[in-house]
Amino acid sequence: METKQNAVSAKRRTITGITLAALFGALIAAGTFITIPLPFSPVPIVLQNLFALLAGLILGPFLGAAAVGLYLIAGIIGAPVFAGASGGIARIIGPTGGFLFGYILAAFTAGLIAGRPRPGVKTPLWRIIIAAAVGLLIVYVPGVIRLKFALDAGWGKALASGFIPFIIGDAIKGAAAIIIAPRLRRVAADQLG
Repeated sequence: METKQNAVSAKRRTITGITLAALFGALIAAGTFITIPLPFSPVPIVLQNLFALLAGLILGPFLGAAAVGLYLIAGIIGAPVFAGASGGIARIIGPTGGFLFGYILAAFTAGLIAGRPRPGVKTPLWRIIIAAAVGLLIVYVPGVIRLKFALDAGWGKALASGFIPFIIGDAIKGAAAIIIAPRLRRVAADQLG
C-alpha cells in the first residue's frame, strides 16, 4: 500500500512541476507586453528577464530552465511572445537572440545557486541575492556576444547598446526578485515535496 502511495505522490509532484513550469513560461511570455524600445539599441527594456530569473529562483535549476524552454519553443513556433509581441525563428537568430538564449542560462544558474526548494528548508538570503545577481548578469554573456556579431560592431558598441543602459533597470528587477522569491520558494517547496 505504501508503494502505491509513493507512486501517487511522485505522480502528483511531476504534474505539479509541469504545471508550475508552464505557469512560469506563461509569465515570461506575459512580460512581452511591457516592452520599451530604445532609439539607440535593438535591445528593448523588457520584463521577461525578471520572470525567467524568478523561474530559476523559485522552481530550481531544471524546472526553471524548462519554463524558459517552453517560452522559447512557443516563440520559435510563431507565438507572439518575444519583445514587441513578435515570434518566429528569426528572433532567435536575430541580434537579440543571444539574450533569449541567456534567459535559459539565467534560470538554470540562479536555480543552481539558490538550490532546489525543499519543504522546511529556508534558503539563506545571501544565496538568493547572489543567485539573482549572477542570474541577471549571465543573460548578457550570450546576449552581448550575439549582438556584437549581428551588428558587426566592436565590443564597446555592443556593450553600449546591449548592457550598460540596462544595469539600473536590472538592479531594480533583481531587488524585486530578491523580495518575491523567498516566500514563493516556500510555496513551491510545499507543492513539489
